[in-house]
This record gives sequence, C-alpha cells and structure tokens, in this order.
Amino acid sequence: MNTSELAAITAHLRACEEALIDPAVRRDRARVSAMLAEDFVEIGSSGRVWSRDQILHLMSTEKLDPPVIEDFLCRAIATDVVLVCYTTVPTDAATGQCSIVLRSSLWTNVSGVWLLRFHQGTRSASTASAP
Repeated sequence: MNTSELAAITAHLRACEEALIDPAVRRDRARVSAMLAEDFVEIGSSGRVWSRDQILHLMSTEKLDPPVIEDFLCRAIATDVVLVCYTTVPTDAATGQCSIVLRSSLWTNVSGVWLLRFHQGTRSASTASAP
C-alpha cells in the first residue's frame, strides 16, 4: 500500500468512524450493520465485551452527544487490514469535565468494502475541564 492509497483509506475510515458516533447514523440499524463485520466485537471503555447484535441494539436506542475525535492515525497492518487509533473527548454538559477515551479499531477490506471487525475504548487516566 503506497502513501496515496493509505491517505485515501485514512480519509474514508475517518469518515466511517465519525459516522459511527453520529446519533442519526447510530439509530439507523441498517446503515451501522453495513459497516460492521459479521464477527464484530467491541470492548467498551467500561471493560464490557459487546457482540455485533448487542452493539446494534445499543446504538439504535442510546442517546449520545457526539464526542470530538482527535489524533486520528491509520496504520496498514496488511494489504486489506488497517488499524485505526484515535482519542475521543466527550464532555459532561453538567460538570464541564472531559473524559478522554483512547480508541482503536481494526478494519478489514472484504470484496472492496471496509468493515469494522474490532473496536476498543480505554478510558485515559487524564481528565480535563472543558474550555
């Protein structure tokens, strides 16, 4: 994979990750289903392990204020496998406290379609007040 191919994939996968935190997309089960591999697994920032079906249900029912994505990096692991790492910074509207979450996603290209196979969120020990 050359630099321009990786740049295009990075832009595409960032758009996918941003879509997955968009409340309108999250409530659209068909749209999210099309982005998740059949064997998708998530380890949430709480430490809980979620299956594809559990995540689809959760995303369609939860209320989420989309966090800001920062420090987005994309690394090719193999020709059709990419590791995405970034940080989200959700802010508690009541307290102004930010809880930084380190995130990693494993995306695989299956027949020309990038599918999310694994995602993990890990709370950072760092917190900050909102500006």
